[in-house]
Amino acid sequence: MTMICPAQARRCVPLICVALAAATLALPAAAQQPYPAKPVNIVVPFPAGGSSDAMGRILAAELQAQLGQSFVVENKGGANGGIGSVAVARAVPDGYTLLISGVGSNAINYGLYNKLPYADKDFAHISLLATGPNVLVVNPEFPARTIQEFLKLVKAAPGKYQAANSGNGSSNHLGMQMLESAAGFKITPVPYKGGAAAISDTLAGHVPILTLNQDVLLPYVKSGKLRPIAVFSAERNPSYPNVPTIAESGFPGFSAVSWFGLAAPAGTPKAIIDRLAAASEKAMANPKVKEKLEAAGFVVVGSSPAKANEFVKAEIEKWGKTVRESGAMVE
Repeated sequence: MTMICPAQARRCVPLICVALAAATLALPAAAQQPYPAKPVNIVVPFPAGGSSDAMGRILAAELQAQLGQSFVVENKGGANGGIGSVAVARAVPDGYTLLISGVGSNAINYGLYNKLPYADKDFAHISLLATGPNVLVVNPEFPARTIQEFLKLVKAAPGKYQAANSGNGSSNHLGMQMLESAAGFKITPVPYKGGAAAISDTLAGHVPILTLNQDVLLPYVKSGKLRPIAVFSAERNPSYPNVPTIAESGFPGFSAVSWFGLAAPAGTPKAIIDRLAAASEKAMANPKVKEKLEAAGFVVVGSSPAKANEFVKAEIEKWGKTVRESGAMVE
């Protein structure tokens, strides 16, 4: 056995202390690397090419420019946004898996699906990015030109007229249901698998009425191929300046809009949430981003986490009531 003399021991003690101190300092330094220290995944819970996908890619580019790391968009469509949403809800809450939240996946689904594998408590809402109204349009051959003429016509013939939408339980389907309840009329909903097919059949005159998001309808309205009757936001939309709102047409407070937010799994550290919120607000305030989104009829927001949580809770309550009244339910 090797013996260490007291003098040697005295010389070793400072060296050991220095080594331990260095190791102790190194651990927090590694654990506290500035966020983000690696690529971040942004899940869009809908297929590529839609409004949610466009919003996700615009935001990803802005966050990447600000925070110096790659923000990669991953499309996980299905179940009205539910498949992508549950993937994020179950992800590690470390800020490296985020969600482009929306009216379907994070409000309507809670009332629409009998068994949903996630809940609002599973998410930390970071920022409300933008909103966009559903718009009521008709084929140009349809006799009504104003909301007043439209209501008079559909009230006189309950169930006679058909209205296309992008799918059972979509905000445009349930937005029409909200209008039916508020105005006291009944039409026959015709759900399609997406907005493109609904637009095609309305253009062809197979279905005379359509409700859909403002951005996808805008080119057809501008070209005169579809006639706008009313927008479903509380205030007039800048891209539809001459089209009245339902709220101003005798139904104060009426609002049925699509919206897009950024969310993370519940339990994500507050410092990361706050950093992402500040970056998201800055992204939405970028003049080039605002111009691009507003040209498509979006209302740019860019809110704090507190405002985003407040907004989402109100949306869950509103759409839950509408789902119950419509009788729409998915097992």
